[in-house]
Amino acid sequence: MSPLPEETPSVAAPTLGLRVQPPDNDSLTPAQQAFNQLLARIEAASVQMARLQAWSDRHRYAHMQVLYEAANQTAHLHKSLLLLLHERVQTADLTAQQQRMARQQMRRLITQLSPSSDPQVQALHELYHEEDAAHDAAQDSMLAAQRLREKIEDAMGQPLHNPSLYQSPDEVLAAGMRQWQQQHDADAARKAAKRAARKAQRRPTPHPQHVPQQSDAKSAIRTVYRQLASLLHPDREMDPQAQQRKTRLMGEVNAAYERQDLTTLLHLQLQVAQVDPQHMARMSHDKLAAMSVLLKEQLAALQDDVWQLQSRLSQELCVALDVQSSEDTWTQALQRIQADRRYALERLQADLRRIQHDSELKRWLKEQALQAKEQAKAAALDGLL
Repeated sequence: MSPLPEETPSVAAPTLGLRVQPPDNDSLTPAQQAFNQLLARIEAASVQMARLQAWSDRHRYAHMQVLYEAANQTAHLHKSLLLLLHERVQTADLTAQQQRMARQQMRRLITQLSPSSDPQVQALHELYHEEDAAHDAAQDSMLAAQRLREKIEDAMGQPLHNPSLYQSPDEVLAAGMRQWQQQHDADAARKAAKRAARKAQRRPTPHPQHVPQQSDAKSAIRTVYRQLASLLHPDREMDPQAQQRKTRLMGEVNAAYERQDLTTLLHLQLQVAQVDPQHMARMSHDKLAAMSVLLKEQLAALQDDVWQLQSRLSQELCVALDVQSSEDTWTQALQRIQADRRYALERLQADLRRIQHDSELKRWLKEQALQAKEQAKAAALDGLL
């Protein structure tokens, strides 16, 4: 009786043993080369997945704690800034314009603080948002709409149709996008007509061998699965310990077959059935091509898993991760985010100290107003692009 492997192969297992190794000095056929290349890409994607997950396990919890504590401290400082600013508005010698800038800043702070969760913030929300928010918002909206219209007209190289109809940035942006889309569609239609005319002049007949051998691919993986199912059937094993191992391995085989994981099934075939490693080189061209179809599907699924993990971690950790980069690069990105959070907290603490003095309060209000305008411009351009 052939001994069974102690450990079940996984998708991350090295694929070197599965690659076609031609006897002597024979060169590989194109089909064999394609098969080996797919195995190498699957192994590379598996390594990326394992590396990213292991790095996440080491750093994610501590980094999330830093972000959580920074968010709590930021909220506390925002509230302190709001309350102090409200007090200073009542006592400081401010012009009407400075009073208006102070109210705008307090409304921004209130929005960041979720007023419904704090009675003090809620009281200030009712006071300042009902006071003159509508007038200020209308004036700001008209100015922002004008600036955005100028940017859009610059980007498109033509004036916006009927600009007087649009009074808010959203309306200007929507009109600009419609006009740009109309221009883009007209250009695309002209290009499509030209392409169609060129294609009509030369319509190549599809070559039969270019049709994917999907049915052959399914047949190939079924063949490997059935051989393993026959070898690992636990009911044919009398020894309880060997029966338990076969049951566990058969579960892995079923899972691999369910997800069409050809590499894991081939690993098990080599180990459980003790197939000659050179049998890959003796495979027919058609069978190898059929297996390559499955490997392409497996590679696409694995690459999608890598992308999903990369995207989820990027969102959770507030940092752009790239699986092609080194782990040191990822760790340094986390350290920069943490340093940015610390710097932002220090700035808020400095703001609290500054607005206690009239002269500094006035300078601070002007700085905040300019900063808000720059952020509005940047947001409008981001929406356009």
